[in-house]
Amino acid sequence: MFSAESKLTNWNLRGFNNVPAQIFQSIESTHLYMKGAAIHGLIQPGTLIVADQQSCGHGRHDRTWASPAGKNLYFNILIPLEGIPQNRFAQITQVAALTFAEVFRSLQKEQSQNTAQATGIEQAPQITVKWPNDILYGKSKFCGILAEIVFVPAKSGSLGGESCSDISSKPVPALNMGVGINVNGNASDYAFLNRSVTTLKEIIGCKINREKLLQALVASLERAIGQFKAFGLSPWVEAWRKMDQFIGARGTIIVNNHCTDENRERHDNSAAHEGVTKKSGCILDMQPDGSLLFKTDDGEIQTVYSADLEI
Repeated sequence: MFSAESKLTNWNLRGFNNVPAQIFQSIESTHLYMKGAAIHGLIQPGTLIVADQQSCGHGRHDRTWASPAGKNLYFNILIPLEGIPQNRFAQITQVAALTFAEVFRSLQKEQSQNTAQATGIEQAPQITVKWPNDILYGKSKFCGILAEIVFVPAKSGSLGGESCSDISSKPVPALNMGVGINVNGNASDYAFLNRSVTTLKEIIGCKINREKLLQALVASLERAIGQFKAFGLSPWVEAWRKMDQFIGARGTIIVNNHCTDENRERHDNSAAHEGVTKKSGCILDMQPDGSLLFKTDDGEIQTVYSADLEI
């Protein structure tokens, strides 16, 4: 995982079910590209799309995701939803975040053990997941996940070897999951965002082979989705409850369908006039369906299904 990278065009990548990947040197947005290609039947579920650079990368609520070339991972995977009930679709990003965090932790553990043996310094704090799907080190984010349902034209027969244009019935849902990971950059690269940001290189202490990292992430996610189809979210609920800065911690729930980089940071009443609702309190629990049980400072206990959480 710490070896030198090969040239981007030589990366050996596949999506789910061994579907070929599409690799771009530069693209406006892997998320937007996958959405358009999927709804027009140009790609099939399982497809992986990767770019070395994005000119218009974005996260949830269209917040900026800095996407410089040659340093990080920007990719989307079109996850098949066959066999997954509709009321569980939203839980997939939580499964992805916890699965990716385990891959990152394994790298962190390997490198920190080597460092401890060489220097006698104790291991650093663990990488953790902030509900619902941001991956952090301390309070600094380095991996974000964006997902939306798209409807892909159905094909006659099986997927193997057939053109995606062989449409025979109504479109079927798939999950367009976009992932941005700050891998080999420096925190100073993101100072203009005015948010707490870090990178895997700064966490672990050395550069990481992005091709090998992406291979591990996709393989782990495909296995996890198989488990999720069979068992639902239950295998991951306890993992959530063990997360740092989670159960019992204070936090602020931010609900806003039009949240921007600017207004989410406001702490005055003007934010409320722009549709931002902020409530501070304590995280009580993770519920079996993936929702958050949250007690506000005024004593109200809320079940939160979708929001930003500040800790």
